[in-house]
Amino acid sequence: MTIDVIKDRASQYWLLARFDKPIGILILLWPALWALWAAGNGKPDLLVLTVICLGVVLMRAAGCVINDYADREFDPHVERTKLRPIAAGKVKPEEALIVFVVLCLLSFGLVLLLNTYTVLLSFIAAFLAASYPFMKRYTHLPQAYLGIAFGWAVPMSFTAQMNSIPAVAWVMYLATILWALVYDTMYAMVDKDDDLKIGVKSTAILFGEYDRHIMAILQIIILGLLIAVGQMKGLGWFYYSGLLIAAGLSIYQQMLIFRREKTQCFKAFLNNNWFGMAVFAGFFLDYLWKVNF
Repeated sequence: MTIDVIKDRASQYWLLARFDKPIGILILLWPALWALWAAGNGKPDLLVLTVICLGVVLMRAAGCVINDYADREFDPHVERTKLRPIAAGKVKPEEALIVFVVLCLLSFGLVLLLNTYTVLLSFIAAFLAASYPFMKRYTHLPQAYLGIAFGWAVPMSFTAQMNSIPAVAWVMYLATILWALVYDTMYAMVDKDDDLKIGVKSTAILFGEYDRHIMAILQIIILGLLIAVGQMKGLGWFYYSGLLIAAGLSIYQQMLIFRREKTQCFKAFLNNNWFGMAVFAGFFLDYLWKVNF
């Protein structure tokens, strides 16, 4: 195997795992950081922080790989996905499965550095991540399953830090699931026409003409749940200021998707990175204030 071949394979695997598009990593990472700061009262253990963050990066990559494997018959017919490595014939499905297994093993190796409770939860995480891509064949709610799968980093963060899952963790987990349902519906709105043609299910199709209204209701519920998290953790005005900014971003996202234009829907999806960041900034600054003052 020549150097050029190795470089080509590495490049294709990099694209397959979507490391070239870090927005997905960030959106999945924010809830884990919310949980770590809440569980550690603003001072998460450095090893736990490192393992959870790297685990999110690796499992998101694994999720992208298995998603493209599962969608290998669909992606060539969708404008946005037809040039992905498997769809374009640059990576064989068998290669993708090997990459998926390697990424999962690397992630599991990291989790072994944590407590037994978290290791046990990691098996659930692996099952959820591996099964998520196939949900769009059987249910119109794959976006909710996405939240269940990748939001699992929330209870895992609490167990890694506290060796338990308090009630506040489940409230945050529910907020994370609903948030994923919202932002991934915005993402699905971009592919709605293609999905209808090829028979792929999504909440963008299920919600129909009420998509904006349902997402608005969900965004209000999400903010309500995050307010409850603040109450349960005794957080102050820095945290609620972050939520206020997040509320403003939610309104902005509604403005973007108002006409259901594909480019604007995708822009609304991307804007959720700032939503997650605003909430985390609230956690970070509130605990920083408590520690120093």
